Amino acid sequence: MCRVADSKGARRGRARLRRGRARLRAVALIGIDGSGKTTQAHRLAVALTEVGLPATYHRNAGGRRFLGRVARRLGRPDAQRLLGSTGLLVAESVLRWLAIAAALLGHRLTGRVAVMDRYAACQYASIRAHGGHRWERMARLGYRVFPQPQVTFLLAVDPTEAYRRIERRGTDHESMRYLIAADRAYRSLPEQPTFVLVDADRPADEVSRQIREHLHDWLGAAPEPADEPARIPARQ
Repeated sequence: MCRVADSKGARRGRARLRRGRARLRAVALIGIDGSGKTTQAHRLAVALTEVGLPATYHRNAGGRRFLGRVARRLGRPDAQRLLGSTGLLVAESVLRWLAIAAALLGHRLTGRVAVMDRYAACQYASIRAHGGHRWERMARLGYRVFPQPQVTFLLAVDPTEAYRRIERRGTDHESMRYLIAADRAYRSLPEQPTFVLVDADRPADEVSRQIREHLHDWLGAAPEPADEPARIPARQ
């Protein structure tokens, strides 16, 4: 069992923030498709800006949706059929690398907090979920030039709920098989113990509250009263 946002790791993280009073530079939100990353990243950028920490939202996508549209225009059913499994992983890795590099450059130039919708861990999880483990080492060599965000939130959601959300929005599609594989991939990453787990099965407002509570030292406001700490069940 993993305790959400109030785990020992999360408490240690808050203690470090209080001791160091470091300037917030970057926060990343990661998780499987349908976990609510984009919604929460947008909300967090607004919340930080409202309390005097100007922040910019960055969507560090790997381009699968875009490549899928290109594939269909060329008469192929999807991007994998267009580029092949290896070609798609390489294209995704390069496109996400470029997106993260641009986001970090923007932070350097403006001094604004970078709120990252996806980060390097998303690429490692994607590679694992698509069975391309032998390419992960190469991806890590390329991505290691990027600094770790000060806080990385893993939005943990049941794959069945994620599937329902994706189908409801109607803009793309993911198979249950892939969502389950991606969920397992995130949980298997060596960086996983450093992530702040957030129960993303809850309504969006409650998820936002969990994130703000963890960042309350930087937000400069007392957190709202917390409900009974939730738990994310370990999935097989």
